[in-house]
Amino acid sequence: MAAAVYLLFLVLPVVLSKSSAQNPGCRIRITSKGLQFVKYEGLKFVEQELENITIPDVNGREGRFTYSINNVRVTHLELSQSELWFQPGKQLVLDINNASISLNFQRKLLYWFFYDMGMINASAEGVHIKTELDLARDSGGRLKISNMTCNASISRMQAGFSGTLKMVYDFLASFITTGMRFLLNQQICPALRHAGIVLLNSLLNTVPVKNPVDDYIGIDYSLLSDPDVSEDSLDMDFKGMFYSLNAENDTFPNTSPALHIKQNERMVYIALSEYFFDSAMYAYYQSDVLRLEIANEQMPKDLEVLLRTSYFGSLMLLDPAVADAPMKLELRVSTPPRFTIKPTGTSVSVNAILNIYLIPEDLPPVQLSSMTMESRLSARVTLKKTTLLIHLDLKRFRIYSNKSALESLALIPLQTPLKTLLQLSVMPILNERTKRGVSIPLPEGLDFTRETTTHHAGFILIGGDLHFSMSLREVIEKNRPEPTAQAETNQGTNEAI
Repeated sequence: MAAAVYLLFLVLPVVLSKSSAQNPGCRIRITSKGLQFVKYEGLKFVEQELENITIPDVNGREGRFTYSINNVRVTHLELSQSELWFQPGKQLVLDINNASISLNFQRKLLYWFFYDMGMINASAEGVHIKTELDLARDSGGRLKISNMTCNASISRMQAGFSGTLKMVYDFLASFITTGMRFLLNQQICPALRHAGIVLLNSLLNTVPVKNPVDDYIGIDYSLLSDPDVSEDSLDMDFKGMFYSLNAENDTFPNTSPALHIKQNERMVYIALSEYFFDSAMYAYYQSDVLRLEIANEQMPKDLEVLLRTSYFGSLMLLDPAVADAPMKLELRVSTPPRFTIKPTGTSVSVNAILNIYLIPEDLPPVQLSSMTMESRLSARVTLKKTTLLIHLDLKRFRIYSNKSALESLALIPLQTPLKTLLQLSVMPILNERTKRGVSIPLPEGLDFTRETTTHHAGFILIGGDLHFSMSLREVIEKNRPEPTAQAETNQGTNEAI
C-alpha cells in the first residue's frame, strides 16, 4: 500500500503538468534560411555599433617621453568572415573571424624640449568575436534576449606614424599599439552586450503581444514557453487567442491538437490552428456584434413582395395600418461560428436566427415569423506583409421553421431569394469588416513576401520569405530606449598601460 501511494506521488505531477499544458493557437518557425537573411542586416548593425566605440584618452610617460593619445575613432571595419547559427538550448551564436578594425587618433609627444603632435593611423588585425545570445520568454509572455556571453581577442595591432619625429616614434610603436590593443579589446564586448541586451530587446518590444484588433476584440500573442531551438530552426509557440474587449477573461479552452511544422524550405512558417479562428468568432459573439438588420432601402423590393405573399394569411389578420407597414429582417447568430480546416480547404459553420418584422410608425415592431438559418461559408486566408486577411464566400444555405415542419415546407420558396440577399448584402458587409485584418507577431520592419498557403488537418500553414521594409538600424533608432546610467559608456581617461 505504501509503495502504491509513493508511486502515485511520483506520477501525479507528470500527469498534472501534461494536462495543464496549453497547445498553441499559433506557431512560428524561423528556418536557417531566414536566419541567414537576417545575418546581413545583423552584421551591418554590429559594424555600426563597433564604429561607435568610445575609447578613453591615454596619457603617460616612458623614460624621457611624455605622451597623450586622444580622439580615438574607428574609421573602418571588415567583418567578411562571419557565421550566424542556431545552437540547441535556446541560443543564437554569432562568430566573427579574422576581422580588421582601422583606427586613427591624435598624438601629443614631448621628448626633452621637442614637442610634436599629429595623427596616427592604426589597424587591429585578426580580430575574433564570438557572442552567444540566450533567448527566453519573459514574465509578460514576450520573447527576450535574457543573457549574452561575449569573447573578443585581437591577434596584432599595427600603427603608422607621420611627422618630423617619425624615426623617434618608431621607438614607441610597440608600446603604444600594445596599449591601444588592450583598450580596444576592452570595449568590444561591452558595446555588443549593450547592443544585444538593450537595443535588440527594444526591437523585440515591437512584436505585438496583447493588442486590440478593432473596437470589439483583441488578440493575445503571448509566448507559452521558451523558444525551441534546434540546429535547423527556431520554433515559438504563441497563445494565439482572441478575446472580447468587454470580457477579457471570458474565453473557451483550446482543444485543438498540437501544431507540428515539418517544412524548412522557406525562411518563415506560420501555423494557425482552428482554435485561433474559433476564438475570434467566440470573442465577436461575446461582444454581441454578430447581428444585422435589413430594413427600408436595404430591403430588396422583390423580396418584400415575396415575403408578403408567403405570409398573406397572417397579414390578413392584422390591422391594415400594421399590415401595410414596412418590413424588417433581423439576422442574429445564435451560437459562435466554428471553423473546420481540412487538407481540401477551410469552412465556417454559422447558425443564426432570422426574424421577420413589420415596423409600423409609432408602434412596436410586430413579428411575423422566426426561422433558423444554417449556412456554410468557405474561408480564404491570405497574408499580406504582416497582416492576416480572411475572405468569406457563402457555399451552402438552408432555412427551416422553429414552429413546425409544415411551415418549413412553406419556406422553400424563400430559400433562393434569401440566399441571394445574403450573397449581395450580408457577405460584402462581413468581408468589409475582415478587410482590416490582424497583425502577426513579427518585429517592426519585417514583412512577408512570396507567401504560400497550405491546408492540413486542423491548421493552416503559411510559408514565406522575409523582406526588410525598414533597416534594423532605423527600427532600433525609432524605438531606442532612454539611456540609463548603467548603459552609458565610461569616457574617462586611462593612465599609462
